[in-house]
Amino acid sequence: MTKKYTVAVVGATGAVGTKIIEQLIKRKFPMAQLKPLASKRSAGKELAVGNERYKIEEATPEAFDGIDFAFFSAGGSVSKELAPEAAKRGAIVIDNTSAFRMDPETPLVVPEVNPNDLATHQGIIANPNCSTIQMVAALQPIRQAFGLKKIIVSTYQAVSGAGISAVNELKEQSVHFDEPTGIEAQILPVKSDKKHYPIARNVIPQIDVFTENGFTYEEMKMINETKKILHDETLPVAATCVRVPVTVGHSESVYIEIERNGVSVEEIKEILKTAPGVVLHDDPATQHYPMPLYSDGLDDVFVGRIRKDLTEDTGFHLWIVADNLLKGAALNSIQIAEKMIEDGLK
Repeated sequence: MTKKYTVAVVGATGAVGTKIIEQLIKRKFPMAQLKPLASKRSAGKELAVGNERYKIEEATPEAFDGIDFAFFSAGGSVSKELAPEAAKRGAIVIDNTSAFRMDPETPLVVPEVNPNDLATHQGIIANPNCSTIQMVAALQPIRQAFGLKKIIVSTYQAVSGAGISAVNELKEQSVHFDEPTGIEAQILPVKSDKKHYPIARNVIPQIDVFTENGFTYEEMKMINETKKILHDETLPVAATCVRVPVTVGHSESVYIEIERNGVSVEEIKEILKTAPGVVLHDDPATQHYPMPLYSDGLDDVFVGRIRKDLTEDTGFHLWIVADNLLKGAALNSIQIAEKMIEDGLK
């Protein structure tokens, strides 16, 4: 008989939390019980996901008694407060926030890339940034075949990455599409920051606040997380992260330099054709390439527009797209739990 697990989802009413529950049901995760947890103001309400209805409970330390897996997606402060409590009570915490990503004691995992790191967990496992996940999933098979000596990435990130309120603001601004001066902005680029800009008819070259080095925290997340996941602190990585008026689906223009000379575009494509979780969409003759509109709701990371650099023999350009709420968050979290069960770690 297949073992079944008691599962908690913290932040169950949010965009990622809802997706986690949807994916647990869709993928037939072996659950004996599902416990949606949220803030005190949501406790007692019902949550409808598909044909299922669940009663929401308040997220407290005691709520994790008897929990096997606890998926967190309620913000970094909640994770910092409650994730150690859940782990203390025997739960495996899979955290979607940035709270523990750079903690040296916490594995940061994309199952297709560094599954062996799961064995080092001490109760908490971090889910990487959404943009980092799709990039390393596409680059790891290339790295394994040809080595990797540089990454430069520019992202085109959907507003759902900033939460439901940002999506609603985009929709409201789009109603007033022909009245740009009348568009109100209260969320982007950063809700807690001083200035806000409309995202309809616009792109915003800021995600998260700026650091002293001129990069934003989002850009530094990509840089530092990539090095940690790939176990290469010396790997040169640079990132520019941009918010675009797309609801779901992050896109990335990625330039890489590999270690081997004389590699062709076709050889890169052959590697990606068999890469786990990656789908090659690359046929310029028929205008076949990845786009966020067509990745919405799909599990895979899509790669196309692969070109050899015109001046650097080891340089290649790629276009990478994925659903940021699925592979970029909910799905990767569940794949972590599935891999732990598969490897006998839970």
